Amino acid sequence: MEDFQFASIVVSTIRNAPVLMFAAMAGLFAERSGVVDLGLEGKILASAFVSAGVAYSYQDPWMGIAAGILVSVALALVQAFVSITQKGNQLVAGIAINIAMSGLTFVVAQYFFQQGGRTPDLGEARLSDVVLPGTAALADIPFIGWLVGHVIGGHSVLVYLAFLLVPVVHWVLYHSRFGLRLRACGENPHAADAAGVSVERTRYTAMLIAGVLCSFSGAYLSIVQSGFFLRDMSAGAGYLALTALVFGNWRPLHTVLGCLMFGFFGAVQIQIEGVELPVVGKIPGSLIQMIPYVVTVIVLAGLMAKSVAPKALGRPFVKSR
Repeated sequence: MEDFQFASIVVSTIRNAPVLMFAAMAGLFAERSGVVDLGLEGKILASAFVSAGVAYSYQDPWMGIAAGILVSVALALVQAFVSITQKGNQLVAGIAINIAMSGLTFVVAQYFFQQGGRTPDLGEARLSDVVLPGTAALADIPFIGWLVGHVIGGHSVLVYLAFLLVPVVHWVLYHSRFGLRLRACGENPHAADAAGVSVERTRYTAMLIAGVLCSFSGAYLSIVQSGFFLRDMSAGAGYLALTALVFGNWRPLHTVLGCLMFGFFGAVQIQIEGVELPVVGKIPGSLIQMIPYVVTVIVLAGLMAKSVAPKALGRPFVKSR
């Protein structure tokens, strides 16, 4: 079963999706509260670098994850201060974080590790995969062994956290008091304020949650997938996550389907790289790497008009006197 290419695509899709899922859920909280979160890319990069650097230095992946959470939350608070307290331009604040982190992570990595802007290989400091009980006993059974060993099992804790997060976010958003306030602040903040809801506090809370979730995306990139940090290794994951939000119409379950779609095309890209096609021959690698981004453009062109964003998205809240 492992030799079948479709099986490899399924497994790769499951392993590619968490990067986008964490970032998309982070963006979901921020944007449902009314704050445009274009800074996802920068927070992913910062947390990926700090997670890898701390995990290598202390040879402990969990310390790396904790450090990544701290830096991502710090950036989220800076973004929240500019966007919420100072009523600044939310798009500019997010892009500024992206540009700053793209350069700063490279410079700091070069300063500390002297390896061309990357960290050393993490080795034993990488987060190990979870082996489910009974995997070895089922390994020789066709399909069942592959299903248990590579689809259900054989992933890191962060993969399971990403998929378990989906029903939790759905419940919080639609079945909790905080979720009701969050959606109210994103749709009609003045009505929420009149009902006694602190719009600024709710939006700050949403940005804090977004910072924590986004850190898992960066940590997954560096200490699970790659085993090191490399300059701009997020490769547009933050923007793809925002596209998944548009695809999912700012709803958790539909957004995750968008993340799985992008994860699938990323897996297909890996599978067809270097393959000789009957008519056109070998496809250049640069064209293959374009696949997820071409899909992004098609999704945005086809769904942007149909998607309904929160009505107060991107609008600073000025309390009525």
